Amino acid sequence: MTGTSTGSGDGPMTVSDPAAPLPDERRAQAVELLRRRGVLRVSELAAELDVSAITVRRDIALLASQGLIRRVRGGAAPLARPAPAEPPIGQAAPQPVPQALPQTVPQNVPGTAHHPGSRLTIGMVVPSLDYYWPDVIRGVREAAAAAGTRVVLRGATYQAADERRQLSWLVDSMGVDGLLVAPTTTGQDGEALVRWLQHAEVPVVLVERAAAVGPYQEAMESVVSDHVFGAAMAVRHLAALGHRRIGVVTTMASPTSPHVRRGWRRACEELGLPADGVLDADTVDRRDREWSRVLDGLLDECVASRTTALLVHSDPEAISLVERVQERGVRVPADLAVVTYDDEVAELCDPPLTAVRPPKAAIGRAAFALLADRIADRDAHRPVHRVVIEPRLIVRSSSS
Repeated sequence: MTGTSTGSGDGPMTVSDPAAPLPDERRAQAVELLRRRGVLRVSELAAELDVSAITVRRDIALLASQGLIRRVRGGAAPLARPAPAEPPIGQAAPQPVPQALPQTVPQNVPGTAHHPGSRLTIGMVVPSLDYYWPDVIRGVREAAAAAGTRVVLRGATYQAADERRQLSWLVDSMGVDGLLVAPTTTGQDGEALVRWLQHAEVPVVLVERAAAVGPYQEAMESVVSDHVFGAAMAVRHLAALGHRRIGVVTTMASPTSPHVRRGWRRACEELGLPADGVLDADTVDRRDREWSRVLDGLLDECVASRTTALLVHSDPEAISLVERVQERGVRVPADLAVVTYDDEVAELCDPPLTAVRPPKAAIGRAAFALLADRIADRDAHRPVHRVVIEPRLIVRSSSS
């Protein structure tokens, strides 16, 4: 029978293995391993001590706080030996005792710092580098630069397998101290990726994504925009202008769409507006070859349902819709008011589009701060943090 120790804070309460060392004994073993072998990665210590990587990270944090070892990128190292005191005048200096193993940090071990106090390195994986995410990345980099931290950025393709490959490279080859990631969380591959992130050797903060893991569905650490609130804010704005039939158009492939739709429906219900019988479409994005045909169908439905205002996610789809509306002789906003979600290029439309603007740079700064706190925190019982930041409504000509 095996299990973890009870009442030690090192894991869930189970029946203990009589042969397993107590936490203090395990930590003493870790200190001795580091003294004899120099720098060791978390995975190496976990294998030597036959415990999880999470337990090792907690032990490292505690031992470092007690001044018994020092933390390095991806693992731990013994304390540097103090320089010998100067001998009294006229007395010969003692000869150094040869060491069986070098005490310097190996230069060919991925993920290890090369001297005490070396700066942190974090990895970041986002699904796109050309829309929405540049401002998030900018926020991360600004905060990291102020803290003297290096950011290694990788762009993925909204595919869990690609994201897993990038993340594994950052951990295994770059030896990053932590990860910021906007992962795919749906489907079998997405669920497997979330499980991998849960057990990663380094701290992880999700960016503009949320996920729950384990039998009790514990939340992972995350920083997100409150897209539900943002969509509801757009509906309230349109309702305040007198619109009673407010529709919604979202993109099927976008992880943001379910939140936008939930906020739209919630606000309609709270305001007593019909959420049924108005244009309500979750459709392809404008890059799809079917977009032109689908767009005309959406506008036909908009007219048939007497929808007078639309919330559209995202900007490119909203701009394309406005252009086709104008070609059909419909005036914006006199005949149809439009609010878009994202505010990446909304101002470039004619007329400029009212838009909900997620706090992208603030998301990046908050995500970095949360990850840095998680890396630095010596408390093994630190609770999970979930940060939610509200978007803003930018009112322009398309709605008023």
